[in-house]
Order: sequence, then C-alpha cells, then structure tokens
Amino acid sequence: MIKGVPVSPGIAVALAHRVGEVINHHEPYTLDENGLSGELGRFERALGAVARELDDTIVRVREQIGDEQAAIFRAHRQLLRDPGLHQKVLDRVRNQHIDAATALQQTLDDYVHLFERFPDPYFQDRLHDLRDVIGRVVARLAQDSAEHTLTFKEPVILVAPEVLPSQAAMIDKSWVAGILTEAGSATGHAAILARALGIPAVSGLRGLLREVKDGDLIAIDGREGHVYLNPGPEVEAAYRKLQREYVDAYGRLFENHHLEAITPDGTAVELLANVSGLADAQMAGGAGAVGVGLYRTEYLFLTHATVPDEEDQYQTYKQVIESAPGRRVTIRTLDLGGDKQVPYLGTRREANPFMGFRSIRLTSSHPEFFQTQLRAILRAARHGDVSLMFPMISLLEEVHRIKKVVARTRQSLEKAGIPHAENLPLGVMIEVPGAALCVEEILDEVDFVSIGSNDLVQYLMAADRDNPQVAHLCEPFNPALLRLLAHVIGTCNRRGKPVTLCGEMAGWPRCFLALFGMGLRRFSMSPAAVPTLKEVVRRTPLAVAEEIAERVLAMKTTGEIRGFLTHRIQEVWPNVTLMDMRR
Repeated sequence: MIKGVPVSPGIAVALAHRVGEVINHHEPYTLDENGLSGELGRFERALGAVARELDDTIVRVREQIGDEQAAIFRAHRQLLRDPGLHQKVLDRVRNQHIDAATALQQTLDDYVHLFERFPDPYFQDRLHDLRDVIGRVVARLAQDSAEHTLTFKEPVILVAPEVLPSQAAMIDKSWVAGILTEAGSATGHAAILARALGIPAVSGLRGLLREVKDGDLIAIDGREGHVYLNPGPEVEAAYRKLQREYVDAYGRLFENHHLEAITPDGTAVELLANVSGLADAQMAGGAGAVGVGLYRTEYLFLTHATVPDEEDQYQTYKQVIESAPGRRVTIRTLDLGGDKQVPYLGTRREANPFMGFRSIRLTSSHPEFFQTQLRAILRAARHGDVSLMFPMISLLEEVHRIKKVVARTRQSLEKAGIPHAENLPLGVMIEVPGAALCVEEILDEVDFVSIGSNDLVQYLMAADRDNPQVAHLCEPFNPALLRLLAHVIGTCNRRGKPVTLCGEMAGWPRCFLALFGMGLRRFSMSPAAVPTLKEVVRRTPLAVAEEIAERVLAMKTTGEIRGFLTHRIQEVWPNVTLMDMRR
C-alpha cells in the first residue's frame, strides 16, 4: 500500500493509464527586427484563440458539471488578459528578441520562483492555474489543440505528474474511474473539478510514474489517500464492494446539499466558505455555503510586481461581493509576511518570521499602502452585505489604532465625495493566545470576532505546523486549544457578539461535535467541505453535542479526545468516513 494526499473522496478499482507532462517543452529561438512585429501579432492571435477555447470550456462545464465549476475557467479567462502577465511577456519579446512561447515560459518561471517561497497550498494551487493558462497559449503557438479529450476503451485510473484544470474539464467520467498524481493538492481547482465529477483522486505520490505501467490494476481510496498497486484478490474484492457503497451514498448526499443547516431539534448553524477570489466565491454558493466567512486578499498582491492600485483592488473586491448576492462577505485585510513576502515591501531576514513583522504589524507600518486597501474595500462594500476584518491582533491598543485609520479613511472618501459603505461592521481575527485571553476587552471595540485556529494552535503550542518534526503538536484535538476556544466562544456568546471559526478544523466533522456543543454557530471552511458538514449538522441534536463538549473539555490528552470524537461522529453518522477524507 502507498500513502498519498487525499484529494477527492471515493473508491475506485481499474487499470492504470499513464499520462505525460502537462506542458510541452519548447525550444527557444531569437528574432530579428523583421520577425519581431510578426511574433507579437502571433502572440495576440494565440491569446484570442485561447480566449475562444476558454469560452467554449465555460459553456461545456456549466452544462455538464455546474456553474460553480465553470467559474474556474471564467477566472482563467480573466487571468489570460491580466495586464501584468501580458506586459511581462510583451516586454521580454521586445527587449530580448525571443519568441513568445519562450517569453511565456520565462514569465511562468518568475511566478514559480515567487510562489516557491510560500508553502501555503493555496499559492501552489494558484500556480497550477497559471501553468494551465500559459500551457494553453504555448500549445496554441505550437499549433497544438488545447482541447484534446482523453478517451479510453474501458474505465481507467489516470496516473500523471499533475492534472491541470483544463485537462480535468475534458475528462469523461464514464471512462475515468480515478486520478493519481505526483503533484497537486486537495485545494486546487483540478481537485475541485474531480470532486464535482465524483472522481476519487490522490496526489503527492512522488515517484509513482516509475512504479506504474499501463494496464496495472490499481485500487484507490480518495478519503484516506491509500493506493494499492496490483492488489491481491481479497483486497480487490473488498475495494469493489466499497466502491458500490460509496457511489450510492454520495448520490444521496449531493441531492441534499441545498438543504438548510438545521439540527434535528431546530438549531440553525451558519456554514460559510473561505475564499481567495471570484472563482472560489462562486463555487461556495453552489456547495451550499450561506456566505463568505473569510475572503483572503493576499493573492491579488502576491501576483503583482507592484502594489495593486485602488481601482484594481476595488474591481476585484466588487466582483467577489457581487458573486454572493444576499449573502454576507467578510473581507480580511492583508495577511502578508511570514511565508508570504512581496518584493515591493522589502525583504526582511528574521529568525522567526511567523512571530515577527507580519500581518497587521506589517500593513500598519505602511499607512499609504494600508489606506489604499481600506479605501477600495469601503467603496466595494456598497455592493453587498460586507464586514471588514483585521488579522493577527495581539493587543487592544492595535484595535484602537486600526479604528482611527478606518475613520480617517472614511473621512477622506466623504471629503472627496466618493460613494462608500458608511456602516461597515468591524471585526478582528483571534489568532494570538494573548488576544484570546483578553477577548472580553477586545469585544468592547469590535462588532464580531473570527478565530483563526491554524495560527492559534501553532502559537499556543510553540510549534510550526509546517515543520514535520513538530507538526503533531498542532493537533485540533489538543486539550489546551479546545479549552481556549471554549473560553472565546463562551465570552462572545455571553456578550452577544458573533463569533466564527475559520481555520481548517471548522470543516472537520469530528471537531464540529465539540465546537457546536461549546456554543459555536458559525463555521467557515473550504467550499468542498460544506455538503458533508451540513449532513453532520442535520444529524446532530444540540443536547448530544453539549454532552460531547462537556466530556471533551474534561479530558486530559490529545489521543483521548481524538478517539472519543472519532467514536461519537460514527454514532451520529455511520457513513461519515465513507463519504469524506479522514479528518
């Protein structure tokens, strides 16, 4: 058995089909003055052809899969005409006299070097989108069709270095039983498409292509990330039985994803989505989310060579807000620093960047930079139900300073006669233990709080969650973390102030039981996690959750809590482990 990263839940047993590299390598060549204008024209024609291909893809995906999945390719359409990307390529062709395909590949290399500094899977996923769009244009320049459909004589499991969204969109689920890749993640758009198609997938299988031959029998478990190469008769029979059971259960769950998240005793729960752009926001609505609990604004900044101007930011935020009509969108200001550096703010060498000059500390030191973002958000907030949130608050004094900056920004907009939202709810992220312990005082100054459990647990345990040697200390079942969360949730409820959990544990069914029992009613998670958690909500009486929370808060070890919650979630919904990746 081989262990990989679970990407799309489900079970599959089929023969292997190997797929080569997703982007064709290109031999560069130089241009003389006579060839320069012709190459620029050829580049523009290729862009136009790819734009038309994307338009066709949008229509096909919308009709065959869903509008939310089609939004991925609408985002690709926008990326294709991104002024920054476009200008980088044109400058290289003109200044270096190189062909457009080479200029595109060099530009992609720039983004690779930029994004490799960020271990956050989100940024790696966005890099896949860039590779997809650039690969389409390079293929068009080479007169290759980007619309090649994968067809087979019998159902197969695709085995590839990676699968880009454009390739996933062309997959006929009648013939593709599963997907295995050496690269990729559970949050990428190709993974989202795989889940929408109901195709189990596992990634992170380094060296897999050296082990697998065309025609090998493979059994995969997309919930656990388990892969069996040429399994014996008993394993094969067991997995074929699991496959039949999963298909039946998945169909019933998908049919119910539009139902309200209400417990059997009538307690309502808000299931919100964490998003980073327009495509994510559009997919969130289709998954059953009732709003956006966390809109990360970093990606716009990380992909620009300079600070995006106010108008660029305004239009980007406005699009996300308008994609969720009638639903609240909570926008978080920039969370830069740590593993997310941008050259135009200067590079700092810090012994421990996660505990250094990052997030609100960084943006507060650049008032013009910070106020530009605030102006754009306040203007965009007129177009929907918007809340504004600030990350990584440590002290009450920081809240006082931020509120003064917001007030000054509003005054400048009023003085200039620029329309903007006048009564915008203000909130803060509780990610620092000091802020969690002093949440009572912070609530005097804000309208709501959101708990960022990812950072909170690593700061609480003095352990980098991305360091494999200490990552086990950042368990969501840690008793210290759960007790601190209970304190924050209880204080907010007593004060009548909304509180949301927007870390990864918000989408974990086992964690839901304890958090719901503690009094939490707002959960913000990956859009893909919403349908499963909604089913858990609809099966969990409040009294059961309160009893679970009371017992959990009395437990002393992480293992004890994990085992107890695993047992109880299976009582609430026996098929939860069948339906989703193991949480």
